[in-house]
Amino acid sequence: MAWLSIVLWLAGCAGPGALAPNPPAAPFSLTLLHLNDHHSHLDPERLALQLDTGNGREAVDVEHGGFARVAAAIKALAADHPNVIKIHAGDAVTGDLYFNLSDGEADAALMNVVCFDSFTLGNHEFDRGDAGLKRFIGFLHAGSCQTPVLSANVDFGAGSPLHSDRAPGLVRPSAVIERGGQRIGLVGITIAGKTKHASRPDADTQFGDEAERAQTEIDRLRAAGVNKIIVQSHYGYQQDQALAARLDGVDVIVGGDSHTLLGPAALQAYGLSPAGPYPTRVVDRHGKPVCIVQAWQYAYVVGELTVDFDAAGEVTGCRGRPHVLIGDDFRQGARTLQATQRAAVLADIAAGGVLRITAPDASAQAALAPYARQREAFGSKVVAQATSGLCLRRVPGSRRDPSRSTLGDACNRDPHGIAHGGDVQQLVAAAFLAQGQRYFGAEIALQNGGGVRVDLPAGEVDVRRIYTALPFRNTLQRLHLSGAELKATLEAALAAVIAGNTGSYPYAAGLRWQADLNRPAGSRFHALEVKQQGRWVPLEPARSYTLVTSDFLADGGDYYTPLKAITGERRLDVGLDYAEAFLAYLDSLPGPSKVLARLPDAEYSTQRFIDTP
Repeated sequence: MAWLSIVLWLAGCAGPGALAPNPPAAPFSLTLLHLNDHHSHLDPERLALQLDTGNGREAVDVEHGGFARVAAAIKALAADHPNVIKIHAGDAVTGDLYFNLSDGEADAALMNVVCFDSFTLGNHEFDRGDAGLKRFIGFLHAGSCQTPVLSANVDFGAGSPLHSDRAPGLVRPSAVIERGGQRIGLVGITIAGKTKHASRPDADTQFGDEAERAQTEIDRLRAAGVNKIIVQSHYGYQQDQALAARLDGVDVIVGGDSHTLLGPAALQAYGLSPAGPYPTRVVDRHGKPVCIVQAWQYAYVVGELTVDFDAAGEVTGCRGRPHVLIGDDFRQGARTLQATQRAAVLADIAAGGVLRITAPDASAQAALAPYARQREAFGSKVVAQATSGLCLRRVPGSRRDPSRSTLGDACNRDPHGIAHGGDVQQLVAAAFLAQGQRYFGAEIALQNGGGVRVDLPAGEVDVRRIYTALPFRNTLQRLHLSGAELKATLEAALAAVIAGNTGSYPYAAGLRWQADLNRPAGSRFHALEVKQQGRWVPLEPARSYTLVTSDFLADGGDYYTPLKAITGERRLDVGLDYAEAFLAYLDSLPGPSKVLARLPDAEYSTQRFIDTP
């Protein structure tokens, strides 16, 4: 009858199993309030939602997100439940000027207003090396909150400032928290390959297998009598589902990394596209229920999950919702809504149950204020005018990472983006090529999709937005390489995409191709052409080309491994910051207004894209 238990669970109902009891032996409900991947997005943004104004659904612009709203929502939701744990599932930093200007101090200040009960290390926590991570944890632990920092699969190297000999207990594999007389085990997991190859941990810091390390820690906790286990995983939504199937004893996975919006189909009516239900119900390797949740990205959503346990600590059900945080300043263009329209919109929001009108928390706003003044002074200069929204998309097609755009379905479902990929990534590659041509006669520029973080909305483009789009401390490098080495690099990047690392997908200027993921490895890119003297000609395997790219990719980051072998006289560090390179490109645009627009289709590196079935 095991199959019947699974069917009942997937329908939202499951029978009890047998785990060692954790006194007192009584049914128990636990509420998890969670966040992930806020990426230094501490300010609110604006979003066009499809709302019912009384005349049918229309685009209505409203403020959404912002960490002060996160703080307010978590405070209010925590007051509604007796047993609450607050979890941040990683990637707190990198993605906005707040991080560039404060090394994460601003993020830590806001996180301490919430006072999370645990924090998982994400891959971007390592963007400034182990020393940078230790500095961020220092900010996080500067006050009274002392949020436990978790990762069961990180092994800090002997030379790392976070090695246990130098920083004992600063990063732990797990934590045990008591609520309502019950002990709950929290196990942290950091995505291994992506962190090692797509971030910048110290060379001797390594990452173990996610499932093996999680299981080891689960077994240790269960042996100590802890029978309620939450894995807080910075691993990705699809990977979390596969992870659950490999584990024994996990009850809940609170996820991050993939920036996945989960929720009811009702979100689609508002112009938002969930990738799955909230919670997503799966089973572990023994057929026992596991609840999986994630809370989208950029402090847009607070997840609320309530899990019911029987007296033996078995999950009997889970329920909840993503709270999409918005304000109440509804507009259409520059016009505020009329009273009847506003009433209809409020009724629509109440009926949907997923948009949460939330006033920002005053204490969070006060904590942010000094950092906001610094950011405003630096980032307010307007450097270009975008004629239309310039979309972010990591991978062409509609299957891989399809909901990352901050402009919503206007970009996520844009046929041009599905066919050719991101407008912003393509413009960044063009900017790199322009600077490379200026300094050393570059013929080709190469940029990874994950190195560009946000769209550029229509209208004024300021310095702040550029550094938000390009938040890493990368510099440009010149490489001399053969056409064969270049193709091998593209193939290696695409193999990583197929394996799940969408940020590896390549964008180029001066080079274009067709990509077919159904072809054998090594032959997925074809019809490769280089632009020479205004004409597109075939890439020659034996010929040497001059490439400009970031030092991150030149060092083999994001699985661009073949580039790492290009050394000596074939490599030159230009020393130009990659965000500054983009600003220089904008400055070179004609006219005083510096109009920025989508490039012609012929200039997009992906001319044709065929995904796997």
